[in-house]
Amino acid sequence: MGGSPDGAGPEGASAWGRLSRWLLAEPSPRAHATAREEHPWWRVMCLTGVDYFSTLGYQPGIAFLAAGVLSPVATLVLVAVTLLGALPVYRRVAAESPHGQGSIAMLQRHLPRWRGKLLVLVLLGFMATDFIITITLSAADATAHVIENPFTPHLLQGHRIGLTLLSVALLGGVFLGGFGEAIGIAVGLVGVYLLLNLVIVVASAQRVLARPETVAGWENLLTAHYSSPLAMIGVALLVFPKLALGLSGFETGVAVMPLVRGSEGDDPERPAGRIRGTRRLLTAAALIMSFFLVSSSVITALLIPPEEFQPGGRANGRALAYLAHEHLGAVFGTCYDVSTITILWFAGASAMAGLLSIVPRYLPRYGMAPQWTAAARPLVLVLTAVAAAITIIFRADVDAQGGAYATGVLVVILSAALAVTLSARSRGERGGAVAFGAITLVLAYTTVANVFERPEGIKIASFFIAAIIVTSFVSRASRSLELRVEEVTLDPGARPYVEKAAASGRLLLIADNPDDRDHLGYREKERRARELHHLPWDVPVLFLEVTVTDASEFTARLVVRGEEREGHRVLATRSPAVPNAIAAVLLHLRDRTGLIPQIFFHWTEGNPVVALLGYLVLGEGDVPALTREILRRAEPRPDRRPRVHVG
Repeated sequence: MGGSPDGAGPEGASAWGRLSRWLLAEPSPRAHATAREEHPWWRVMCLTGVDYFSTLGYQPGIAFLAAGVLSPVATLVLVAVTLLGALPVYRRVAAESPHGQGSIAMLQRHLPRWRGKLLVLVLLGFMATDFIITITLSAADATAHVIENPFTPHLLQGHRIGLTLLSVALLGGVFLGGFGEAIGIAVGLVGVYLLLNLVIVVASAQRVLARPETVAGWENLLTAHYSSPLAMIGVALLVFPKLALGLSGFETGVAVMPLVRGSEGDDPERPAGRIRGTRRLLTAAALIMSFFLVSSSVITALLIPPEEFQPGGRANGRALAYLAHEHLGAVFGTCYDVSTITILWFAGASAMAGLLSIVPRYLPRYGMAPQWTAAARPLVLVLTAVAAAITIIFRADVDAQGGAYATGVLVVILSAALAVTLSARSRGERGGAVAFGAITLVLAYTTVANVFERPEGIKIASFFIAAIIVTSFVSRASRSLELRVEEVTLDPGARPYVEKAAASGRLLLIADNPDDRDHLGYREKERRARELHHLPWDVPVLFLEVTVTDASEFTARLVVRGEEREGHRVLATRSPAVPNAIAAVLLHLRDRTGLIPQIFFHWTEGNPVVALLGYLVLGEGDVPALTREILRRAEPRPDRRPRVHVG
């Protein structure tokens, strides 16, 4: 029995085939249906809350490391930016992006063509930073809660990186098996987690009230370090950017808008009920988070010795868990640890689901993603590998990843503020434009300050941006010769032209540049084409013209109009790319008439490399050669392929 040329037997080839089919399998129809189920806004809030609320696991500790005893005041600044800045911005985003496109789509509408596409790629790099660091930071903090728990076996104490990698791998494994947006699980996790946090806050507040000297000692420390309340506020404003990761969750809130149940009779284009529900979701989440941010920063600053916040300290990355164990006992503390570990792990799941939603939403539309990104599993493998690499680079350190996380969060929110400002300005809302512009400036300062203070965030984001841009344009170039036309429709004026031409038994078309109409009349163009290609005068010809629209778009739906100009019949259409549109129209005419169309071109002059770049960027280039190659790829049978003639 002979083997395959590469040495792999039939069984190996079959196994590889099954693996490939499994990896590239599309999500099941049931999964799509589940994703489209609608829920009350408060249940969807819990889905966003696994990301937003889970930051309570590490935010108080990071706040104290950044601001010391001033952390409650700095946290008040964070809450002010949340309620007066991020919340109004995203309430506006919800109104203008009710189908979950988010602020990126809003910016693209205001910055069209290649500028918009490049901006989207850059923002996707920052969003990837946000979501990937969410996975790795949450996994690292979950590991901290495991290691510091008194019931954890001693042999696990020195395996922080290994345990974090195991958590990341487990997350990837779950998504390889298929993972829906389990809102029911999120509701349970968030409900239990917030309840346990409330118990800690109330118990700690009672402890503080029972010991007034604690507050007096904290006040003495403040007055010893700062000369006046104004100085405290000034320092709090300076250190606030380090706390900015407490702003996470807003973009996720608008991304899940399609899951929010609207009202009966909602306009599908502008569902008012869904918009109201999402605004309630955002407001409720911001108010709940603000309460816990302020209360947790106060009790941790008053009740935890400063040295315990430092790396290696028992409160490092787990300040509230420290209070739970110290003041409520090991059993309650362990329950809190389990709840925190679970919600942190689920926050990683939420981030992974967000990436699996965002990448297919934008990149394939631009032709800037390999075709395998349409399937979830290969993308899961790539994202899991990246998360594992980030975990190793940062050695599963929660504090070290805070800067990168804050950078991603801040740039995403800044882009939303800019989008809303541009929207208000375009609508002539002077007051709104000024107010949102002020918010944009505050967020811009916060972002720049964070980048200078902790440049590792921008370094990681730059890596993601470069990777996305390079792979996007390589993919765009490699896929540029696809047909790229989803549908061709002949309008009522074009149909009789085609039928009359086909009645002669031959379907002849002359390719014409619509930008060249004034140079030669249609009569002269027809004469030259008939003489150059030896076409008989008794066979009718049609002119085919393609006007380039937005060359940065990848796919199109063509509407072919029939127009009479100077007594000649013209088929005219608009498309991002001329060769692809011509090829698609020829194939449509073949299928409609049963004849093999023939199209006639003049040779184009110029450098072929420059022509190729012109095609990739401007949608034109060496049209005859490109049209022929697109047809060759789209129709493998030469006898069924439309003919391309160049003279």
